[in-house]
Amino acid sequence: MSLKAKITEDMKSAMRARDAARLSAIRLLLAAMKQREVDERIELSDADILAIIEKMLKQRRDSVSQYEAGGRQDLADVEKFEIGILSGYMPQQLTDAEIAGEVVAAVAATGAKAMQDMGKVMALLKPKLAGRADMAKVSALVKAKLGS
Repeated sequence: MSLKAKITEDMKSAMRARDAARLSAIRLLLAAMKQREVDERIELSDADILAIIEKMLKQRRDSVSQYEAGGRQDLADVEKFEIGILSGYMPQQLTDAEIAGEVVAAVAATGAKAMQDMGKVMALLKPKLAGRADMAKVSALVKAKLGS
């Protein structure tokens, strides 16, 4: 079953269960997917959908920190709920040790020695780790590895 079909089925089950909060979060995701399909005139693959979900998760995390800083816990809770729903569609996240192992392997594979080689390393890692690791964390690990 494709990711798009799974999301659509989840929307239908949320409608049947009259789960308004869950339905709202899923509809936001479907709207973002449809927007991208219309804008680019393409049929989204699972990888494209994961990229959309990753972007939405990042937006929600930023919103949570802003709401909490502003003392709006009610809004932060809504965003946290949406993070929970969206995270359910992401593949299993890699552990820190697995990410570090991938970074070491990529540095060795590219022969990177200094910071100017970071682009090569990230270009190798991005397709492997997309959706399975926080790329900001990966970037920090690569910087640490090449900076030493």
